[in-house]
Amino acid sequence: MDYTNQSGFRQRKLQSRPRMRSPGSDSHEPRQLFDDTSAGQHNSGPGSMDKGGMDYAGHAILSDPMSNLAMAYGSSLASQGKQMMDKNLDRFIPISKLKYYFAVDTVYVGKKLGLLVFPYMHENWEVSYQQDTPVAPRFDINAPDLYIPSMAFITYVLVAGLALGTQNSFSPEILGMQASSALVWLIIEVLAILLSLYLVTVNTDLTTIDLVAFSGYKYVGMIVGVLAGLLFGKTGYYLSLFWCCASIFVFTIRTLRLKILSEVAAEGVLVRGAKNQLRMYLTMAIAAAQPVYMYWLTFHLIR
Repeated sequence: MDYTNQSGFRQRKLQSRPRMRSPGSDSHEPRQLFDDTSAGQHNSGPGSMDKGGMDYAGHAILSDPMSNLAMAYGSSLASQGKQMMDKNLDRFIPISKLKYYFAVDTVYVGKKLGLLVFPYMHENWEVSYQQDTPVAPRFDINAPDLYIPSMAFITYVLVAGLALGTQNSFSPEILGMQASSALVWLIIEVLAILLSLYLVTVNTDLTTIDLVAFSGYKYVGMIVGVLAGLLFGKTGYYLSLFWCCASIFVFTIRTLRLKILSEVAAEGVLVRGAKNQLRMYLTMAIAAAQPVYMYWLTFHLIR
């Protein structure tokens, strides 16, 4: 056997094998462990959608005639529902009329409060009209409003709470009963006036809201009486309440007299005389009830 040829063959085979590189031999060329796929694979997933495709789908939906018809039909239903709600709400709660009763300003409020406390020197009690429509309260001091009665009612409840606090008998339940009692008596008073006007067959332009306004003016005198009682005791309470009761009596008679007696001028002399007398009694009864309510709702607040 030729050992020389075999050794040469073995030497060439060892030279043809690849050499193993040492760990530090290619430190200048770091290998990348993971491939960068952020450039081309951002929107290529199975759950993603191309932005252009989304725009095209939205445009297709908006341009669909059936979608436009459905949107128009929905808008029509919403408009009809709003009109129906406004109509039914205005039938039970006349919002358009309530705006008239709250059309006040600071000058009107100041003058009306002065008229309620001192009505003796006031001469013209007729409500002004413009094209068969009464002018807003801020332009006529004789026009009824709901701003003063509502604010006076809230203030009366707060003053009653203050008076109960000075007696060490304040509690939220008692204050709630005080407010509820005043509200119930107001409703009873208005219903009694409406029933009386119906029984006497009075044709007048007085509305229920007018009666609520005229009945609510007495809370101003009640506030004055309670505050005077807190400051000056029972003597101040009785003196101030007596003055306010006389003022509201005069104010109610002079205000309602024109409203209740305004429809009998065209009737006969005998009928007119009898109805005038009956309606005058009714007016005086309504006016006389105001001081009774004022005393009934305030006397227990002063000790």
